[in-house]
Amino acid sequence: ELNEPVTLTMACDLTSFGFFQRQSVKEMLTFLTKTFMKRTEPGQRQSVTHEGYVVHCYVRSDGLGGTVTTDQEYPARVAFVLLGQLLDEFSAANGSSWQGVTTPESVAFPPIEEYLQKYQDPAAADKVTKIQKDLDETTEILHKTIDSVLERGVKLDSLVERSNDLSTQSKMFYKSAKKTNACCVVS
Repeated sequence: ELNEPVTLTMACDLTSFGFFQRQSVKEMLTFLTKTFMKRTEPGQRQSVTHEGYVVHCYVRSDGLGGTVTTDQEYPARVAFVLLGQLLDEFSAANGSSWQGVTTPESVAFPPIEEYLQKYQDPAAADKVTKIQKDLDETTEILHKTIDSVLERGVKLDSLVERSNDLSTQSKMFYKSAKKTNACCVVS
């Protein structure tokens, strides 16, 4: 079939899977990649969720495409930035020679491993995601600070109230002591 996608190069980080599961997982990734690439029109991007994972697909208008399979927490925007950069660099390195390739995984492209490592932490790889993460952390710290200030305010109100009570009690004690000692003044 003409529109059957050919995997030119592939990189997988399967370290979170058991040793004996890795080959099956890689085969499943290859299957999902081919299936979703076939169903993505040139010039389009799509994200497809499958059993707790998300396959992000991007096919350029020239037919060169790529997929990134991530967990559901991984930001789609970062996955598409990765795909765009990867495809641009692949195209720059290989020109249009990839169009005649029919053997799977026969095009060497070492930078793919570097991208795989770089994009493990989306906040480190993407500036916007990093800024958002920093803002979220700052917001959390501010909420904690405001809560502690409000808590201190409640404690201060309680202390002021207690000091007023003590002040009133000490005045009453002073008056009663004065009355008591008034009869027993020795000169």
